[in-house]
Amino acid sequence: MGNLLSSREPSVRILTMANNSENPGYTDTPLIPGQSWRVHDAERPHPRVVTPGDAASAGPPSDASVLFDGTDLSAWENLTGGDARWKVVDGYMEVVPGTGNIRTRAHVGSCQLHVEWTPPAVIEGDSQGRGNSGIFLLGLYEIQVLDCYKNPTYADGSTGAVYGQFPPLVNACRKPGEWQNYDIIFEAPEFDGDRVKRPAQATVMMNGILLHHCAKTLGPTGHKDAPAYSPHPVTGPVMLQDHHNPVRFRNIWVRPLTAYDQG
Repeated sequence: MGNLLSSREPSVRILTMANNSENPGYTDTPLIPGQSWRVHDAERPHPRVVTPGDAASAGPPSDASVLFDGTDLSAWENLTGGDARWKVVDGYMEVVPGTGNIRTRAHVGSCQLHVEWTPPAVIEGDSQGRGNSGIFLLGLYEIQVLDCYKNPTYADGSTGAVYGQFPPLVNACRKPGEWQNYDIIFEAPEFDGDRVKRPAQATVMMNGILLHHCAKTLGPTGHKDAPAYSPHPVTGPVMLQDHHNPVRFRNIWVRPLTAYDQG
């Protein structure tokens, strides 16, 4: 009888590892289907290094553009181009009801956006009248800001909704007066003439909990209007809404989404 153990041993293929401490990897592995890189390719470009923000202070990462650091509103303007008229107190900005929406002077497109916010600690109003504001990507696509802690409202207008289109998967609200945080991955739409080549989409985390995963928007959001696309610029401001409630915001930063060469 032959050696059963040896007959079942798989054949061994000797791979050559690149002898380079800066670019470790292999030079003779098979190509990854659809790519020009080999499996574990020693020559494949490395991801760029980004230093995370300080965990204790929830600070921005090293490559972020800080939109509000708690000191002033120099990065913001009102919708007519004048200075933003919200107030800055103790490291946060607060909506001054009746002064209007504010938007960033700089325009961004596809991005990662971090925003911390809190509704008033003193409860006034209900449904859409309680701690209401909004965060608009490109000035057009709203992620709802609202106090929905034990406060029912229509589903596609609840906290974290893609307003008027998609309710969040869950209600992740903390109590009124406690700070909440959003991390939004927004991908701007692509147009081919009048045709939507790729809709805008959003992934939203609230307080570390997933609210939306790659939600494909049906067009810019609106109140009591059916969404629809028409061509528009694929960059724009981040806009915060004055909905006549003194909502507070802090620690706002944005990172543009950069493509990684997959080819």
